[in-house]
Amino acid sequence: YAIAKSMAINKQRLEKIKARQEVMHKIEGDVRAKLVSESSSQAFITKLIVQGLLMLLESQVVVRCRESDVSMVKGCLAGAQAEYAKLIKAETGATKACALEIDTAYLPPAPVAGKDGPSCLGGVVLACQGGKITIDNTIDVRLRLVMEQAKPAIRSLLFPAAS
Repeated sequence: YAIAKSMAINKQRLEKIKARQEVMHKIEGDVRAKLVSESSSQAFITKLIVQGLLMLLESQVVVRCRESDVSMVKGCLAGAQAEYAKLIKAETGATKACALEIDTAYLPPAPVAGKDGPSCLGGVVLACQGGKITIDNTIDVRLRLVMEQAKPAIRSLLFPAAS
């Protein structure tokens, strides 16, 4: 009797965990759908580039994006360079410029429903030193990072009675 009871409790516990994981995956899917529209925002892409430049602090940086985003990202480069120089000047007083160029290799295309394989929601990957140092600022990587870091907070909001 005790073994059967223990097995039943364990089975319920596993079903509860599985249901919670399904809810978390659904939330990630919903957010992913909303982020697709953000990937075409020039202001957003400019901020991603500037953020990556501030991490690298290099004078020559190559920007990799999806092939479909090349013209939009090219339009962001000058603004990103200016914003980067302005931020460095404001924070350190130093004058630092950065030369940006678009990579000839591209990130995978946007996800297509019903099609598996590599895909990218958008964003940029910055590389310097001949590709030895890279900053992955793609929406996919940022979403995974936030989902991992915010998992406890999301769980406590969704499942407040959890012990």
